[in-house]
Amino acid sequence: MVAVALVDRIGSGLWASVSVLYFTYVSHLTVAQVGTLVAAAAAVGIAGAPLAGRLADRLPLTRLLTVVQIVRAAASLALLTTDHYALLLVYTSVGSLGDRAGSVLTKLYAARVAGPDRVRYQAVQRTVANAGWALGGLAAAAALALGDTAAYQWLLAGDALSFLVCALLTLRCGEPPSPSRTIATSKDAVHGTRPATPWRDRTYLAYVATETVLFLDDAVFKVGLPLWIAHATDAPHGLAPLLMVLNNVMVVALQVPLARFGATTAAARALLIPLSALFALGGLALTLSATGGTVGATLFLVASATAFTLAEMIHATISWELSVALAPETAQGSYLGVHGLAQAAQRSIGPLCVTAAIAIGPLGWTAFGSVIAVTCVFQHRLVRDRLTRTPLSVPAVTVSEH
Repeated sequence: MVAVALVDRIGSGLWASVSVLYFTYVSHLTVAQVGTLVAAAAAVGIAGAPLAGRLADRLPLTRLLTVVQIVRAAASLALLTTDHYALLLVYTSVGSLGDRAGSVLTKLYAARVAGPDRVRYQAVQRTVANAGWALGGLAAAAALALGDTAAYQWLLAGDALSFLVCALLTLRCGEPPSPSRTIATSKDAVHGTRPATPWRDRTYLAYVATETVLFLDDAVFKVGLPLWIAHATDAPHGLAPLLMVLNNVMVVALQVPLARFGATTAAARALLIPLSALFALGGLALTLSATGGTVGATLFLVASATAFTLAEMIHATISWELSVALAPETAQGSYLGVHGLAQAAQRSIGPLCVTAAIAIGPLGWTAFGSVIAVTCVFQHRLVRDRLTRTPLSVPAVTVSEH
């Protein structure tokens, strides 16, 4: 699975940092069309998270992951065949559906394998994945230097190839035990009671809603920074993929060391307060990037990318722990599937939020960071009573035992 993460993210790194530019310079879409395309595709992809989580409680996880990787490859290759807006929307939507499903299934695999060590397991896997992102981003930056639209097409083809390789590697992975599927086949499952459902868990649903806001840093790197650099600052356009590389290099170097600060549920919750400050600083730095020349804009953009990257790593640690700690073991797939809605929904509303911040002007970024900061504080209070009643940070029996 670590090898899968590396290959997957090398391919995604080729595409993620240039996708907006591909649709702009190869498909010749306007800024509004690009924002709408990304947001609409992400809206379709929202269904991938709960669907994958529900299926994972019933079907072999590795087989589901293999199918998802093949779907993602087909969607990427299809983008090369047309510049028609409607078809681009369809193919991007299918890719988004597969991306969200794959994210949930990968996280569930980690939870089932690692049990109470899930935070460190995820940190190691994410470190390797971001090393892949950095390699892909460097290749993308080199391709942009060629100044040829064909380079964008080769980057997209490389992304599709990476998904096919991942599908083959996933077939070699062992299938982790699943408590939910064991219970589903029992004659007297939980004495005839219904399995827990996240759709009736108001606290968990409210938590997922706040997570949607906290995941907006993803839209900053994939949509906000490239468009802001191109349309509102004096920084060179080639800085966009380099900031993505900076993001991934920082994650590779710091994700595992930072994860130890959120290794328990209580520690993870406490990190929400410093996290709020990082989001506020990131938004302020983006505001200031529009006030200087080339050097000043570059420095503030680097500062903003650094703050948002630190926020991303800390939030990842918090999210890994709380999303599993708040979920019953016998319905982890369904609960994590619903939690996956946060990232999926962010893929839809995120581009709209960052384009709105750009449209407002420099102060839009200050408001953007402040809203996320306030949401961190709200989540800190939201989960307090639930976690006090059910301390799940170090369960006596891991999720892989029966």
